[in-house]
Amino acid sequence: MSTATSKVMRVALRGDSILTHPRFNKGTGFTTAERKAFGLTGRLPYRVNTLEEQCVRAYDQLLVHDEPIQKNTFLHSLKDQNWVLYYALISRHLKELIPIIYTPTQGDAIANYSHLFRRSEGMYLTFPNEETMEQDFLEQTKGRDIQLFVVSDAEAILGIGDQGVGGIGIATAKSAIYTLLAGIDPAKAVSVTLDVGTDNQTLLNDPLYVGWPNKRIRGEAYDRFVDKFVQLIRKYHPHSLLHFEDFGVGNAKRLLDFYHDKHAVFNDDIQGTGAVTLAALMSAIGVTKSKLSEQRIVVYGAGTAGLGITRQLRDGITATDRLSDADANKKFFLLDRFGLVKESLGPSKIRPDVREFIRPDAEWAGVPTNERGEVGLLDVVKKVKPTVLIGCSTQAGAFTEEVVKEMAKGTERPIIFPLSNPSRLVEVHPKDANDWTNGKALLASGSPFPPCKQPNGKEYVIAECNNALIYPGLGYGAMITQASIMTDTMIIAGARRLASLSPALKDPDNALLPDFADAKRVNYEVAVAVAEQAITEGSAGVEWRKEDIRDKIKENMWVPEYAKFVYDERGEK
Repeated sequence: MSTATSKVMRVALRGDSILTHPRFNKGTGFTTAERKAFGLTGRLPYRVNTLEEQCVRAYDQLLVHDEPIQKNTFLHSLKDQNWVLYYALISRHLKELIPIIYTPTQGDAIANYSHLFRRSEGMYLTFPNEETMEQDFLEQTKGRDIQLFVVSDAEAILGIGDQGVGGIGIATAKSAIYTLLAGIDPAKAVSVTLDVGTDNQTLLNDPLYVGWPNKRIRGEAYDRFVDKFVQLIRKYHPHSLLHFEDFGVGNAKRLLDFYHDKHAVFNDDIQGTGAVTLAALMSAIGVTKSKLSEQRIVVYGAGTAGLGITRQLRDGITATDRLSDADANKKFFLLDRFGLVKESLGPSKIRPDVREFIRPDAEWAGVPTNERGEVGLLDVVKKVKPTVLIGCSTQAGAFTEEVVKEMAKGTERPIIFPLSNPSRLVEVHPKDANDWTNGKALLASGSPFPPCKQPNGKEYVIAECNNALIYPGLGYGAMITQASIMTDTMIIAGARRLASLSPALKDPDNALLPDFADAKRVNYEVAVAVAEQAITEGSAGVEWRKEDIRDKIKENMWVPEYAKFVYDERGEK
């Protein structure tokens, strides 16, 4: 397949039909010859603009809007009109505009989805229409070469919880990131919301809510509905990647585990978050000249993200340092709303999915507890003397000055990752962690933060553990090789490649992860590493030589540039 820059497309649309089709519309970018061929001469002003000129105009229009949500709405409107211009504009202002179309601004757009609704953004599969799901699915997918499905049931959206049918907004945002940072052809991606109702009473009470106004379906009926969708993908698009996004804690890991060996599936909240954190930690231990297996890791917040991180770090330890799962599990100390996960909490306070990380009570004899027998964060830090402290709790300020200083007593370079989003919910502001450790902390956050001043006057750049630094590359590496499954070793290969690009490995005072402005190059490298691993281990569905992978990936990447159009009644529509 050729990139957009050299591609000639045969298109069967004319007149208003091509001008209103975002995949084919070029606006004032249609050449004089194309205008004649497609009946556009009288439908457009005289002058032909280059794509660069269109980007300048669109960026000027964007700057008229002051509020992020207004900019988000403008960009959505642009995407509805012209895909190439939308992706070209964002590519030119990547670091500035990704937070507008993705987290944190997209969360506001999703919360107000029904009030902002203008037109369909993808595929809406709704529980009352379960019997016609296959027909509805084929209406949008039949005859199409689809590489990627991004699906959400919207139970746990971006830290704002259950958003019902608004979940389509996170699926479309993730799909856009795949295109921007990994080169997925947007025509080969489908965004899906599984509308199984909502427990958000505000939405249920809203007369403008556009989703199914019903309490969320659970249990066997929910599993049957999800499985019907997955089986349609397996039947009609067996070589595609299925990306699960923002499913609730009761379903996310369960569904990932159930389908892991049946199709190439990926959950960004679990695996993406875990992979980028693993990369940051690999970078940090490169600075400290230690091993993963030598770390003592406290994870504050054992929900979907916290457990995903824990398991990914555990898998990194077993793969890198050859420990058993059981021995690697002993490196972790998990805390949830009941404090440290230890055996005396009992089955009513210990979720099944955290049981492999339960700490024995014998370790905690003499350690202070509250009146319910629970051990808090400060006492865990005093006892464990952790080398790594990770926050996924959304409990703002949980890493207090006392906690951070206590941790610094037990290790020369404390590794502190306050990863909760958005920034107002961060466990500790990086500047405070830096100040309280006299500039010794190695830091990464879940949101962007400004650099911190070191005691020597230098600035320390805070790495952003943004999943978008890795998940597009992970997914593209699996898609391009038609991998039958997304294996743990493929993900670890991607994390290792990302860690190898760390600026801190050249300068310990620099960031643990590459700057987000470099995300396209980074994801290309991640995709190469994943593809190499898939071919090495036999997961790939293509027979490529490893030395050809880089060229193969570049050849297949979609570029936001205008192709040459030729009118043909038998062409694409």
